[in-house]
Amino acid sequence: MKIQFYKALTLAAIAVSLSFIQAPKKTTLYIIGDSTAANKDPKTYPETGWGMALQDFFKTDVTVDNRALNGRSTKSFRAEKRWDPILAQLNPGDYVFIEFGHNDEKIDKPTVGVSLADFKLNLVNYVKETRSKKAFPVLLTPISRRSFKNGVLIDSHGDYPRITRQVADSLNVPLIDMLVKTESLLTRLGEEPSIKLFNHVDSGNVNYPTGKKDNTHLSPEGAKQIAGLVVKGIKELKLDLAKKLK
Repeated sequence: MKIQFYKALTLAAIAVSLSFIQAPKKTTLYIIGDSTAANKDPKTYPETGWGMALQDFFKTDVTVDNRALNGRSTKSFRAEKRWDPILAQLNPGDYVFIEFGHNDEKIDKPTVGVSLADFKLNLVNYVKETRSKKAFPVLLTPISRRSFKNGVLIDSHGDYPRITRQVADSLNVPLIDMLVKTESLLTRLGEEPSIKLFNHVDSGNVNYPTGKKDNTHLSPEGAKQIAGLVVKGIKELKLDLAKKLK
């Protein structure tokens, strides 16, 4: 009788203990930005955003929610109400990776392009609003275009990356300088070998019958390598996310 009582007591204690053991907390990593990171439709393949390749680097307790979209800037992403649902569902401990610049610099397009002053203000607002939800913002400078002149890589982003760095410094935001990282990669590869990272397609492709030579958007290989540079940045910054990498 006593044995049965103690067995029952032990099982009850185990049950109580198990009730306090919670499943590992899932972390969501949101990406907001432009076409260089965005998910792509099958009709544009092999064009691939680096955000599409990022999930493969993480364990199952991180979910990459890629909200980057073609053609968007810090201005249009908010104006189109793309930011509102992300902010509404942000949980403490989530991350928001913020990479803009490619389209902000198109000041000839008033619905998209913004001045440097407005670009700065927009980045500051994304950072502060993310922090208001006890989530973690991470700023990324835009990736380099494959813009070679006489064998030398040319920066095409003007002062927009400088503003991103400035905001990161002034607000103490982790920064992954993707422009520096991608410029280094492209320079190391060289003008011709770096073609493999971009959406260069021969004629006869089902999606590009006449071919395509795109030096802004990435190939599947390029997306994988650029996502790898993002991961390198995560490790260098020693973010908690680094513990969740495979």
